[in-house]
Amino acid sequence: MKFADEFRDRDLAERYAAAMAKLVTRPWNIMEVCGGQTHAIVRYGIDKLLPPAINLLHGPGCPVCVTPTAYIDKAIDLAGISNVIFCSYGDMIHVPGTNHDLDMARAAGGDVRIVYSPLDAVRIAQENPTKEIIFFAVGFETTAPANAMAVLQAAAAGLRNLSLLVSQVLVPPAIEALLSAPDNQIHGFLGAGHVCTIMGVEEYEPVAAKYGVPIVVTGFEPVDILQGVYMCLRQLEQGEARVENQYARVVQTAGNREAQRIMNKVFEIIPREWRGIGEIGQSGLGLQSEYARFDAEVRFGAVQNGAEKETPCISGDILRGQKKPTDCPLFGKSCNPEAPRGVTMVSSEGACAAYYRYRRTSSGATK
Repeated sequence: MKFADEFRDRDLAERYAAAMAKLVTRPWNIMEVCGGQTHAIVRYGIDKLLPPAINLLHGPGCPVCVTPTAYIDKAIDLAGISNVIFCSYGDMIHVPGTNHDLDMARAAGGDVRIVYSPLDAVRIAQENPTKEIIFFAVGFETTAPANAMAVLQAAAAGLRNLSLLVSQVLVPPAIEALLSAPDNQIHGFLGAGHVCTIMGVEEYEPVAAKYGVPIVVTGFEPVDILQGVYMCLRQLEQGEARVENQYARVVQTAGNREAQRIMNKVFEIIPREWRGIGEIGQSGLGLQSEYARFDAEVRFGAVQNGAEKETPCISGDILRGQKKPTDCPLFGKSCNPEAPRGVTMVSSEGACAAYYRYRRTSSGATK
């Protein structure tokens, strides 16, 4: 396949759905671990095309969504310091903290700037030597190499006014945490294709073997996802549990070794708190001691993790795949993109944002 239209071919999509209808013999729950896949599923009605026995669960595949409230609160505090320029991707600006968000911190006078790359923060630090520049380093393995490169460039340039507030998380430990939960009902996974462009597929093999679940690394177009579901279903029906690579046109088995080398030079694996899930051991990245001078928590005080604020929002259940956005009593009513009550409505990769955009009718009901 050479063109996007081929990955959106209706006849091919329907053939995959028909093949699955012939293959499935019992109910199966398959979780996609990528917010981009969630949006494609809802946008194109892929879940409605599947046989009723196949239930797609939306997992913690949005790095913005799983960033803990404590890190948002810390970001807001840092943005309020008079000589700080706080840099962030746009998705983080409206993520709710305990009381407000970064946009409100900006309205209160904080110098909060939306950037498109951590290297933009390096440039801003060079242009503003009397200011402290802080970059909000959020994301899965996909963003870690660029964030690591920013640290290396800052070190090479001798910058002393740049630091990172790091909330980097890793996907495989999150999958293990979900599978280890006493209420786990997940039978198989669609792996996040963009993460695997960096990390490859090898690190998923121990997870598949340990928990007896198939993991299919999958792309983002409708035919990608349907083929990924079909490959996962075929394993489930045959009693197999291994890693397959549907996204072979992009993902190599070993991933991007150079990107991994840069990550491993700057970051080390540490425990991380996940919003809606809790602390997961060895599920995050933190700066190596050699680069501690670029760590905002070292320079401005550590983040104080605590219990998440009680709220009627069910985003935690949605991130664990236990509920769908339409199960929330706030959805489409008091919670919408203009007035989000939870993080899964804020992020462009959040499940609630997908359902609101593609499934909501003019009356507010879902299609």
